[in-house]
Amino acid sequence: MTPELAAQKRRMTIMAAVNVAAAIVALGFVVAWAKYDVDWAFAAFVASLLAGFGAQVWFIAGFRRNGKGA
Repeated sequence: MTPELAAQKRRMTIMAAVNVAAAIVALGFVVAWAKYDVDWAFAAFVASLLAGFGAQVWFIAGFRRNGKGA
């Protein structure tokens, strides 16, 4: 395995882990917002979704940095 491929595989693993964690956290916040009427939980829900999307952008940006295109 080339070093570039190993680095991209590592980036994909990190991105997947962040996405799973963000989804679980987002689910908890949306339950807190809907069931327990916690007002600030909706903002935290949106923030956790943005964190998951940010991880995906970070992963794709890794391809563009290496000159391979996306």
